[in-house]
Formats: sequence, C-alpha cells, structure tokens
Amino acid sequence: MQDKPIALVTGANQGIGLQIAKDLVSHGFIVLVGSRNLERGEAAAKEVGPDAHALQLDVTDRASIDAAAEHIRKQFGRLDVLINNAAISNTKKQPGQSVEEYAKTTRPSNVSFDEMRAVWDTNVFGVLAVYQAMLPLLRKASGARIVNVSSGVGSLTTNSDPDFVYRAIFGPVYPASKTALNALTVAMALELEPEGIKVNAISPGFTSTNLNGYAGTDTVEQGAREAVRVALLGPDSPTGTFTRWENSTIPW
Repeated sequence: MQDKPIALVTGANQGIGLQIAKDLVSHGFIVLVGSRNLERGEAAAKEVGPDAHALQLDVTDRASIDAAAEHIRKQFGRLDVLINNAAISNTKKQPGQSVEEYAKTTRPSNVSFDEMRAVWDTNVFGVLAVYQAMLPLLRKASGARIVNVSSGVGSLTTNSDPDFVYRAIFGPVYPASKTALNALTVAMALELEPEGIKVNAISPGFTSTNLNGYAGTDTVEQGAREAVRVALLGPDSPTGTFTRWENSTIPW
C-alpha cells in the first residue's frame, strides 16, 4: 500500500486545479490529475512532477468516472482526498461579451434550458457522480476528506444583500449551480459525519482563469490556497463549512 496520501483533483490540467495539484505534491501527496483530455492531463502532470499522474476523467461521462475509480482502486487501493474542482461557467458566452452582458441573457425569464443543463451537468451532477464513484475508495482511507470548490456568488444570503457587489449577475446558470453545489456539500457532510469523513466547500475568490476569461483579479496561487488549506486539515477539523482564504466563513 502506498504510504504517501493520495489526492484526486478534477479539472486539474489548468487553472486553479493545476495549482492545487502542485501545492499538494509539495505537501507530500501523490496527486491524480483529473482531465477530460488525457494528453492535456499528461502535460500538466509532467509540469507538476513525478508524484503527479494523469487520469482521464470527464465528470459528465459516467463510464469515464467509473474507469477512473477502478484505476485508482487497482493502483492505490484507496483515496485520501477528493477535490471536486472541475467546473464550467457557460457554453454560450460570446467572444468579447462581458459577464454582465452574458448575465442579461440568462435571467430566469429568458435563460436557455440547454445552457443551464450543460453547466449544471458539470458543476452539480458531475460532482455528485464523482462523489458516488469515489466514496468506496475514500472509505478505505483513514481520515479522508472532500473539498468542493464552490464560489461566493452562490451564497443565497450574500445575494440577498442589496450591497453585494456581484448581486446583479446572480442567475440560474453558473451562480445557482454553485448554490446547488453548496446544498450537495451540506448533504454529503451530514451523510458522512458518522464515518469521520469531512466534506467542506471553499471559494477560491475571483481568480484569473479560463473559467472567467482571465478577468479575475487574483492569481491561481491565491485561488488555490483555501482548497489546499482545507485539504490538509486534521481529523478534529470541522465538516460542512463554507470558507474563503483564510478560514473566513461565507454564509450559505
């Protein structure tokens, strides 16, 4: 059995996920770099170093998820940390279109059902599918934990505040998908609390990545910090929390 802890990071071939993989390797983990495209995953794993291994994983493809889980079972026998990072913000935003302009096309009154389904398929159902497939492996580890990469724009409490700066972009596509992910986080935490498996949500902040067309103001190093901090917490740490760097609680 492998002595080093094993972590799976979904969507780890670029952006925050890639930085999380780098940081976890620096903390002594073997990291499985989940990527829809295996070649991109292999390139990312090579960039991270010898303790990173590419894993073909499309969170919208159940066969891909099951194959990834079987690979981990055969290769390592367990999973210590699962970081659900893979996400998309849209499929129909036009080149040069601002987030605010795109938000106007995705109001409850005019949103495309296909657009909403596509984003939720990755950000919500994809997370649940990976959770179900990897849970038997997490149960074989001592002190396993799950970190769901959410977003502050999914907070219903914050969006109910008229002074919240991003309130105008709240809508059924990306922001509400993160609201749903927060609900999943609480449900997972409640389910696994008797077993000692911790489940927490984090917000990376407004990080400059492909997800937002590199409009973010934080670096990927800054965006990865809270996910890594929570992933490294010990068995006496809380479960069912929603935080941003550094351990600042976000209301659900």
